[in-house]
Amino acid sequence: MQTQPYPRRGIVGALAAAVLAGAVAVVAQVATSGSTPAAAAAAEPYSWKNVRIDGGGFVPGIVFNPTEKNLIYARTDIGGAYRWNEAGQSWTPLLDWVGENNWGYNGVDSIATDPVQTNRVYAAVGMYTNSWDPNNGAILRSTNKGDTWQVSPLPFKLGGNMPGRGMGERLAIDPNRNGTLYLGAPNGNGLWRSTDFGATWAKVTSFPNAGNYSDDPADANGYSSHQPGVVWVTFDKRTGAAGATTQAIYVGVADKENTVYRSTDGGTTWARIAGQPTGYMAHKGVFDPVGGFLYIATSDTAGPYTGGKGDVWKYATATGTWTQISPVPSTTATFGYSGLTIDRQNPNTLMVATQISWWPDVIFFRSTDGGATWTRIWDWGSYPNRTFRYTMDISSVPWLTFGGNPQLPEVTPKLGWMTESLEIDPHNSDRFMYGTGATIYGSTDLTKWDTPGAQFTIRPMIKGLEETAVLDLVSPPTGPPLVSALGDLGGFRHNNLDQVPAMMFRQPGFFSGTSVDYAGLNPSVMVRAGNFNDADRPNDSHVAFSTDGGANWFQGTEPGGINEGGNAAAGADGNRFLWAPRNSAVVFSVGFGNTWTPSQGLPQNATVEADRVNPLKFYGYNAGQFYVSTDGGATFTASAATGLPASSAKFKVVSGQEGDIWLAGSNGLFHSTNSGATFTRLANVTSANSVGLGKAAPGQTYPALFIYGTVDGVTGVYRSDNAGAGWVRINDDQHQYGNAGYTVEGDPRVYGRVYLGTNGRGILYADRLGGPTTPTATASPTGGTSPTASASPTAGASPTASASPTGGTSPTTSASPTGSPSASPSGGQAGGCQATYKITGSWPGGFQGEVTVLNNGTTPATAWTVTWTFPGGQTVSSLWGGRHTQAGANVTVRNESWNGSLRPNTTATFGFVGAGQGVTPAAVGCARG
Repeated sequence: MQTQPYPRRGIVGALAAAVLAGAVAVVAQVATSGSTPAAAAAAEPYSWKNVRIDGGGFVPGIVFNPTEKNLIYARTDIGGAYRWNEAGQSWTPLLDWVGENNWGYNGVDSIATDPVQTNRVYAAVGMYTNSWDPNNGAILRSTNKGDTWQVSPLPFKLGGNMPGRGMGERLAIDPNRNGTLYLGAPNGNGLWRSTDFGATWAKVTSFPNAGNYSDDPADANGYSSHQPGVVWVTFDKRTGAAGATTQAIYVGVADKENTVYRSTDGGTTWARIAGQPTGYMAHKGVFDPVGGFLYIATSDTAGPYTGGKGDVWKYATATGTWTQISPVPSTTATFGYSGLTIDRQNPNTLMVATQISWWPDVIFFRSTDGGATWTRIWDWGSYPNRTFRYTMDISSVPWLTFGGNPQLPEVTPKLGWMTESLEIDPHNSDRFMYGTGATIYGSTDLTKWDTPGAQFTIRPMIKGLEETAVLDLVSPPTGPPLVSALGDLGGFRHNNLDQVPAMMFRQPGFFSGTSVDYAGLNPSVMVRAGNFNDADRPNDSHVAFSTDGGANWFQGTEPGGINEGGNAAAGADGNRFLWAPRNSAVVFSVGFGNTWTPSQGLPQNATVEADRVNPLKFYGYNAGQFYVSTDGGATFTASAATGLPASSAKFKVVSGQEGDIWLAGSNGLFHSTNSGATFTRLANVTSANSVGLGKAAPGQTYPALFIYGTVDGVTGVYRSDNAGAGWVRINDDQHQYGNAGYTVEGDPRVYGRVYLGTNGRGILYADRLGGPTTPTATASPTGGTSPTASASPTAGASPTASASPTGGTSPTTSASPTGSPSASPSGGQAGGCQATYKITGSWPGGFQGEVTVLNNGTTPATAWTVTWTFPGGQTVSSLWGGRHTQAGANVTVRNESWNGSLRPNTTATFGFVGAGQGVTPAAVGCARG
């Protein structure tokens, strides 16, 4: 990862183009609340929540309601819309009902909150205006602050993830006659209006300019040639009265010569405002009805990644005069301007952000005299030092440093980048928020800026908003419950699903993680692959290894010519690895990537996996053909199996059973028990995007099976406890997450738990509601060895906490977890509650334990607490099935929300991994609620 963070994009690939209907003037109303339910497999209730990362993507819009305090909305480019929860200081997602058929609705191009009837909110949605999104855009409208929605389709596309998405807001509500809304449209579609609260829309044919700018008109794929078009609408509320149409309306257009238009007759006629600046485009337009001023911030490109020149202007409606008020004028600036806001409590106070200043950081400017003079959020001292009017506290999201250690004048964390939304709370001059390419930051003591020598504090205000694109997930049988490969952030090791990790993977820090895997018999050994930003990392390898369950990583070498990570697989014993870099030959390594040898018989861009039992067996899939290697990846033989998906497919290999494979593709779900020699297609699954395996159901021995796919005509997340013979749907129409299911994974330690990867809504995890209590965690499989590092990394890799192996030789080993108890159980009993503690595995320096809580009373328990004292300095490294604290040697574990209720004579179990020697405590206490 660069010390200068780079912008993110959605990872949705190109899709088939849709045939668009001819232009129409009025759009008919269509009422819906997500997808129409259909008859399907049985359903089972689940609780869904995000694995916490907090942010991870671009927030191009933050909108405060002007009349109701604490009513705030945020829009993302690929992850939907959110509403602020003041009590929890967090964001609530509003578009999780968006499903596979309308996934583009998670690209939110604009949002508007009603100043009159504040329960009303609107969103203009659609992700791409080129062929990548097959659907047209739509206006979503809600009368309960986004809890439910109705949909008005549009006859054109919107581009929530296209160039210019930080300009705006292009959707606006008349503050006097709130049933009237305007929408600025892209790509020549002009200005649109609704007079019935957004239900139907008609083009404003009198509006003269649809906008002619694009970043690159010659771009063949239609992305950079996108025209942002009409980009913002704002009103002079003084020119109307309650219930009557506002007469003065201002509109911004992506046209460098004609960027601001006005109507003085309620939108009947329009004219270019005379004397306006030229040469740049107005990214933002903000109106001050107290002073009668229109402020605009301009830049020379659509953004959000670029912008090298621009100015800030003030238009006096009383005199018709324009005044340039740029903090740094375009004649000397190396940036444009975008984020623009007014303090509605003190309208002469305004702020503006650079568009864009990558180095050394973004700059915010603040004026308290209407733009006559400005102060900077940071100033140059004696170079390379800077002085700051702010401090930053990122303790809630520590990874926002990106692990950087930059040289002055750069510092970490940065103020941000792509700061196109900068908003002062209209009800509180001390609070402001701004969006970046990775998070939302804000402050609650902003006015300290105006006191010489004082500093205000900026913190992440992002909790609940998750916007990562997930490319791979694994849940190993020991160690952390989840390890991820993510677009734009590389990936994380989650020791606790409900806590933000301290840092994404570093050394190496891939710009995007593309693959992660663990060794089936030795899960502490892992491999991951990924991409760097561009060709500026020529000496870095696109593959990395860990011998401690993903806590520390080291790089291997790589053959020449590799530019992308592709996917990688770890052999069952952790001594061999197979790697399929994208657009390069598949290679294998004995040892940890010090040397690589081309595999024979497996084509480029194959999907690869390892057998979980046989260390010499690997599998590959490409274009309808399945391949098998029995010599450690050296050679592959094509299987005779036919009827498999003709294009891409994903497959998983069952732990503990050699040659047991599940393959998901566009034409169904396939199962092989003979290493891919033959496959059987399941008749009850029409298609499957991905497949995962989890802990077997109580009383069963075969793993629970999870798919994101279509069963009985309904697409969703499904679980089977009987090897696919029957299915239950475990999500519902309100939990579809748009473009989800690129990866799905079960948890081998918690029956029923599923992890779902999305493109823009982060990682979701779900647990059963009302089902059996969580079974015990499983111990590590036996038969493997845990490599210990014995030498420094090669090929320029940064040293990690454990050094990497040398040469091409196999690493030295230490004993793996035994998988059987190593001490007699210890029981604690009090007040109708008994806790049984046992050690289920141990290895040098660590151990695994489990505790079973029994309600042996005669009445139901509503909660439980288990306590013990470690005898020899042991510590709990990670724990699942409970919430733990440790003070010195004393450990306290309380139930999770889903396993605290115990009927008489029923149990709950939690497991944990500990550091130190696996010795059983002398006594274990148990208390119930």
